[in-house]
Amino acid sequence: MKAQLVFATNNKHKTQEIQLLLEGQYEVLNLSDIGCDEDIPETGNSFAENASLKSSYVVTKFQLDCFADDSGLEIEALNNEPGIYSARYSGVRDDRQNLELVLHKLNGVANRNARFKTVISLNHKGGHFLFEGVINGTIRHIPAGDQGFGYDPIFEPSGYDITFAEMTMDEKNRISHRARAMKQLIAFLQEQVSPS
Repeated sequence: MKAQLVFATNNKHKTQEIQLLLEGQYEVLNLSDIGCDEDIPETGNSFAENASLKSSYVVTKFQLDCFADDSGLEIEALNNEPGIYSARYSGVRDDRQNLELVLHKLNGVANRNARFKTVISLNHKGGHFLFEGVINGTIRHIPAGDQGFGYDPIFEPSGYDITFAEMTMDEKNRISHRARAMKQLIAFLQEQVSPS
């Protein structure tokens, strides 16, 4: 029987990405699967704090081992904005509005350096662990591609001439910030905490 892990998210895109990354080694449950319909507050001042708030909430309320991530886009010329506010940068959870606000703020700005960052918080068997993944790149002037979500159409990872949104999910999963953090999480689970 596969080991179960709760992923503290209702984002179907993220859940799908993670399930592919785990290659069937674990059964990944999301918040709706465990009957959690609360909007877990993300009141931290960093990706690590927000991820930890979410994973700890599930452990406390549902007594289930859990991991949570907090991810975002950090743009050098915008003092690392949108950062922890990536999902609601425009004031609402709307991918198109958030993306357009970034492009507006970067209008005429030569420095397009940016990075996507993920921090995963794992609460497992009484322990708490953090894993971080980063991918550097640049912000395109014009969106390209219709895969992915969020800022994917304007983020071109270093070493590539296409955006995340022009990659297949498999291609993106091989190099993404979330994939890099997840690989650390998976290696940890396999080496340190043998699934029962």
